[in-house]
Amino acid sequence: MTERIATTPGVFPLPDWAKDDLSDLKGHQKDDLISGDEGPELTAVYDTAREEVVSVQQDAGLDRIVEGQLRWDDMLAHPLTVHDSVETGGIVRYYDNNNFYRDPVVVDELTFDGDVAAELESTAELAADVQAVLPGPYSLADLATDEFYDDETEFLAAVADFLAGEVGAFPDIETLFLLEPSLVENPPGDGEDARASEAIDVVADATDAEVVVQPYFGSLDEKVHAHLLDADVDAVGYDLVSDHDGCLSNVNEYGTKDSVSLGLVDGQNTLVELPETVAERVDWFEENTPVNEFETVYLTTNTETFYLPYSKFEEKLNALAEAARLEEVKA
Repeated sequence: MTERIATTPGVFPLPDWAKDDLSDLKGHQKDDLISGDEGPELTAVYDTAREEVVSVQQDAGLDRIVEGQLRWDDMLAHPLTVHDSVETGGIVRYYDNNNFYRDPVVVDELTFDGDVAAELESTAELAADVQAVLPGPYSLADLATDEFYDDETEFLAAVADFLAGEVGAFPDIETLFLLEPSLVENPPGDGEDARASEAIDVVADATDAEVVVQPYFGSLDEKVHAHLLDADVDAVGYDLVSDHDGCLSNVNEYGTKDSVSLGLVDGQNTLVELPETVAERVDWFEENTPVNEFETVYLTTNTETFYLPYSKFEEKLNALAEAARLEEVKA
């Protein structure tokens, strides 16, 4: 029987109280913020907020607990914007929405950093069944500006090696989600699509955890999807909210991994889905794919949830967890 696991791709909205506290503190500590050194007062706020979002996930009954990425002001670009070999450039629109990030300009070799590993160490003290979240190598390279390697192929390989080094420092985790929206938003061309798959392999090989590659903001081009299936990962994600027909067509045309991750709940819309609706979307996917006996189906939001008001974010976590439990009751 297929196991249904309720989880998220992380990158949560801040609790309302934390937004207020951080706004006040950042106004007085702009130099710390720009350098990536938050200082003890900012760190204390983030630590307390992390404890809260971990507790919210546990109370909802999610099967995997993420750190929340509350410090990621630059969203998926964060692992680079805090790196010593990176200078932050101007403000750039984050894909096609009203969120922005500071352009990470790579000016020196991407050596080991350990920033994300430190976050996970703190999370592992609060929860079991921890799931790590990272930008995938293709998306992180796509969001950055390279002024050091001066070659697209070499730069992608360097980003993959950097991420693999970060993963190698992680504490024990159950799952690693690699977020790859650029595979949809700025799909790689001929040759580059194979290199993107190889870069994902490099990161995935750095952990014994289950690895899920989660594209979103639509469905993958057919050739990009086919190359992604060559990557040595455990599951590929499908954004059923943005393009369920395109995702279904890819699976039926090219197949998929033994496990899948389904974006079932809208991470950008405040309308809260009913658990029964979420469970029905999983049933629909399984009934309309030729290989419908998946080992695992991850139930998740289709995008990060930092777009949402905090109260709506909490409700959507509850909907995901309850949808997974509905299947257990039915069984």
